[in-house]
Amino acid sequence: MSEAAVSGRRMGGRTARRKLRAAPLREEEKAVRPGMIGGRYRPLDESGVRRIHTAVLDVLERIGLSEAIPSCIEAVTAAGGRLSPEGRLLFPRALVEDTVASATRDIVLHGQNPRHDLELSGNKVYFGTAGAAVHMVDPRTREYRESTLQDLYDIARLVDTLEHIHFFQRPIVCRDLEDPRDLDFNTCYAAVAGTSKHVGSSWVQPEHVDESIAMLHRIAGDEARWRARPFVSMSSCFVVPPLRFAEDACRCLEAGVRGGMPVLLLAAGQAGATSPAALAGAVVQEVAEVLAGLVYVNALSPGHPAIFGTWPFVSDLRTGAMSGGSGEQAVLMAACAQMGRFYDLPTGIAAGMADSKLPDAQAGYEKGYTTALAGHSGANLVYESAGMLGSLLGACPESFVIDNDMLGAVNRSVRGVDIDDESLSVESMREVCMEGPNHFLGHPQTLGLMQREYVYPEVGDRASPKEWGEQGSTDIVERAAERVRETLARHYPTHIPPDVDARLRAEFRVRLKPPAGHR
Repeated sequence: MSEAAVSGRRMGGRTARRKLRAAPLREEEKAVRPGMIGGRYRPLDESGVRRIHTAVLDVLERIGLSEAIPSCIEAVTAAGGRLSPEGRLLFPRALVEDTVASATRDIVLHGQNPRHDLELSGNKVYFGTAGAAVHMVDPRTREYRESTLQDLYDIARLVDTLEHIHFFQRPIVCRDLEDPRDLDFNTCYAAVAGTSKHVGSSWVQPEHVDESIAMLHRIAGDEARWRARPFVSMSSCFVVPPLRFAEDACRCLEAGVRGGMPVLLLAAGQAGATSPAALAGAVVQEVAEVLAGLVYVNALSPGHPAIFGTWPFVSDLRTGAMSGGSGEQAVLMAACAQMGRFYDLPTGIAAGMADSKLPDAQAGYEKGYTTALAGHSGANLVYESAGMLGSLLGACPESFVIDNDMLGAVNRSVRGVDIDDESLSVESMREVCMEGPNHFLGHPQTLGLMQREYVYPEVGDRASPKEWGEQGSTDIVERAAERVRETLARHYPTHIPPDVDARLRAEFRVRLKPPAGHR
């Protein structure tokens, strides 16, 4: 075959691959999609899981939790708990085991758009945001500034366009809102206005929860529609480790349960500070605290949708500072996910909390292994997996875009290798080697699997050095910054119609300026 013919064949194959790459795919044909099946990574052996479970039951029955509010004591003791002479609420083994056995599983976290619904069953894995950063990070100037309500809305708009970030929990605190009521309400408002994906938020007073739920009724259409498809969940830090209830958070938790809002039962001790330095001990404490919360919620409302949110954090024991990007953090969260799988409960953990202050090489390796282990552990929800820097003190728009690429690749590794007669490729090898051109570039199997088997980065660079130079020698932060600029200039979600938004602004204290098209 002549050199021209070979070149033509190669060019034709390349053209075909480019056309196929540009063609839209149905969701079920994509190489990765929300809810890939994890669970292959198990840092605990079966004996270790059982010993942790036994220790958890001992802690709940013999130590219990202090500072329970009266309504919590009333609900839990009516269900079979008891109050010790020292005032600690104790959870007998039978009560804990019966609650775990009867707790609701296979829950759905709804999006305002049903295509973003998250089915939390088995080992299905979803990646999302979270955090309480008080700063925004500018990687070009290397400066941190205080985060604002507009920043929150902009991050939500950005995440709304990022395929591999499946849900949006507020990642920043709006530092320009000093009034707690304004902060709680507008945090929820900006998130649900900025994305039609499922939203998570938090509140500091129960009346703030009630006001936000009233707003959500308006968006849903009425209370019945909201309760049928609640598209916001509550992140509830109902405990103050070690083993103490948080009074105001418990009152908010009760308001959320009454309002039909799914709850993330979040226990976030810091190993060596507010939980044991031993990693196994940190797992025991956080599991005990979350199971206490599960009993509490089910005593208030049997079967209420609740997420097993064990989030033990790691300290650098030399300084006491949080170390969210450490190897210990990665294995600790994965162990907690494994305990959630042991109980077969909807489970959420945190990963991707880089200690690096900028989206640099350190951030890349910290985010890479922590999110990979989290995904492979089989946790249903991986929070804080995108955008966070400085041990959760900073959020960076460019990092959300970069991390979207990373999460696509991590999700592909979670999917693993499909084995069937077609994928084993014996017939394809016969055709190429015995009938064809001795390469697979233009083979029908290659073209057919180009998008169904492979994930491609959007801002990551795979060009040759020569092509990279011809294209301007940009780095990934520069390319991500351009994506941020383009998205924020054009993407203003309209899933809340302008007339509904106008009514919300007339009825509630909305502090976010309306987008230009809604004014």
